[in-house]
Order: sequence, then structure tokens, then C-alpha cells
Amino acid sequence: MGILTTTYEFTTPISAPRMFKSFILDGENLLPKIAPQVFKSIEIIHGDGGPGTIKQFNFAEGTEIKFVKHRVDAIDKEKMTYASTLIEGDTLMDKVESISYELKLESMPDGGCKGKNTSKFNTKPGVEIKEGEIKAGKEMSDEIVKAVEAYLLANPNE
Repeated sequence: MGILTTTYEFTTPISAPRMFKSFILDGENLLPKIAPQVFKSIEIIHGDGGPGTIKQFNFAEGTEIKFVKHRVDAIDKEKMTYASTLIEGDTLMDKVESISYELKLESMPDGGCKGKNTSKFNTKPGVEIKEGEIKAGKEMSDEIVKAVEAYLLANPNE
């Protein structure tokens, strides 16, 4: 088994606390609403949102992925960090044992924030993940961040 680590970084004019609240704390409600082309629904199937919680992400018709389940490993509202692990799904599961994610948001002097998402792919023995598969995941992440940003800019009171 090998470990492949990738990093996705972004900046947004949205403040870090507001982005964290919308993207992480209220994500299961907000993301299907603002990115229905990606998410059909997000459900908490076990837990209260904190560590140990299991969330099922159901993807929209026409997407390559149908569903994934993530376990929340850690969440720190003050430091604006979030860690989760993909534990089940129809994406790359023939190639990986799991994928762990660590997201950190930091405030920037201009009022916006920068985000860094580190993904660690724990591959099955003898398996190599192609760059195109990683690129597709980064493109989806970028699409989701841009959708959250656009929604929050258009709805400053939410």
C-alpha cells in the first residue's frame, strides 16, 4: 500500500469564519442548494456533525460518482480546520483503501481567506492513481468553492 498526497489551494473574498460555517458546518444544507449539478443531497447518517459522524454525499444525475461516505475525524471551529476520511463509495474504491482530507482556512488581511485542502490517497497494493483522476477531483473542488463563493457574495446576510 502506498500513500499519494495532493494539495488544493484557493483564495476567496469571503471571510474564513463565514466560509467555514457555510462550507463545513452547514454544508449538508447549503451545498445541494447551490450546487445541484454536483450534489443531489448530503445526509448525516450517524452522529451529530462532530468527530465520528458519517455523512453520505449523493451526487447529481450525470455525474461520474453516485455516492460517497465520509467520516468526520476532527473539526475545530476556532482554528477553522476540518478532517475527514472517505470510507465508502463508488469513486476510486477499487484503487484505494481510503482517502483522508484535511482542510484549513486562514483569514487574509483584505477580509477574504485562503484555503488549503490536503488529500492523502491510501492506495491498494500495486495500484497507481493517474494524474487525470486527481485533476478531476481538483476541478470538482474548484467548482464547489466557486459556487459557495458566488452564493455568499449574492446573499450577504446568509
